[in-house]
Amino acid sequence: MDFKIIEESKEKLVFELEGETHTFCNALKKELQETKGVTVATYKIDHPLVGVPRFQVETKGVDPKKAIKDALKSLKKKVSEFEKEVKSL
Repeated sequence: MDFKIIEESKEKLVFELEGETHTFCNALKKELQETKGVTVATYKIDHPLVGVPRFQVETKGVDPKKAIKDALKSLKKKVSEFEKEVKSL
């Protein structure tokens, strides 16, 4: 996964995640939408076969990079919990 910043300001970050698909992007978008201070979290892929996901994250009172880090930590925790559940079956 390659993380490339396209646009950055105090309360907005636009970035691309080359090598990712809707699977990861939808999970990250959902976590971002549930993260404190995030007002907008969305992404688009211009072409379904060769497009690169482009995220737009807007925040209020929170650094967008911090919000992304928080969302990723939360997502990692949920994946770990799910993995434990599956192993216990």
